[in-house]
Amino acid sequence: MMAGIWTMGEILVEIMRPRAGMALDEAGEFLGPFPSGAPAIFIDAAARLGCPAGIIGGVGEDDFGRCVLNRLLADGVDCRYVRQYPGAATAVAFVTYFADGSRKFLYHIDRTPAVWAAFAGSEDLKQPDFFHVMGCSLMANEDFRLEILRAMQFVWQGGGRISFDPNIRPELLRGRPLDAVVGPVLERCAVLLPGTAELALLSGEADPQAGAERLFGRFPLEVIVLKRGQRGCTVFTRAQTVEIPAYPVQEVDPTGAGDCFDAGFLVGMIAGRPLEECARIAAAAGALNAAAFGPMEGQISRQSVAAMTGICWE
Repeated sequence: MMAGIWTMGEILVEIMRPRAGMALDEAGEFLGPFPSGAPAIFIDAAARLGCPAGIIGGVGEDDFGRCVLNRLLADGVDCRYVRQYPGAATAVAFVTYFADGSRKFLYHIDRTPAVWAAFAGSEDLKQPDFFHVMGCSLMANEDFRLEILRAMQFVWQGGGRISFDPNIRPELLRGRPLDAVVGPVLERCAVLLPGTAELALLSGEADPQAGAERLFGRFPLEVIVLKRGQRGCTVFTRAQTVEIPAYPVQEVDPTGAGDCFDAGFLVGMIAGRPLEECARIAAAAGALNAAAFGPMEGQISRQSVAAMTGICWE
């Protein structure tokens, strides 16, 4: 069966400090490995919400690679285009949190199988509903960025729509101009899912409404969904602006919440839901993930989202 959503990007494990305030340059405890990588978190959440979903990527033929693959496969993700590389180590990200809520990542992604996958074209990818691009995947390695753009172009030419989470990681840009890295995606993008700072960076406007209007004027966007964390989200179209509140939860770990939000919104669109309902499904998926420790550990399902939102999937 053709997948409703495909993505291509880094697949990795995450090793996490158990408590806030533990610096990465000091000896101490870690927890993990947890299956991770923004594209993997996203596609896993889409699969758990009942949408056919697949990923293109690479892992080492090692224990960490098996950790992620076993999780994706168990949750129903199509992994036929995830290559296992003998003799290579699966990518790793180390993360710690600070008292002010900020995070610090230490990545071991470049020169690993996470950025080695190539796109060869496939009938399976001729026309999914969406091909989802993550900005962090475009920043990790230039050759990998070009492969993702090739896959995106293939899907777009086949009639699929492109969704894009800028997911900007300044530590991965390494001085490259942001427009040069993400511009080709925005030129094909139908659904843009930025955070507040990302919308300002992409548009050059501090005011979100002005930023959305500027991006609508420059690119063929259908929807911009501004993710504002605990303040909810704002859905912009060319005709209207809708504010959606967040679902309150006890936040345990915000990593991956935005990726799960993306999945919820796109799954709602594929199901033909009104945009307001798509945003509520997205907000619930993000909240459920933030309520659990680990980037992919939220109890996300159609049942849990329905219980939180009151939206019936049938």
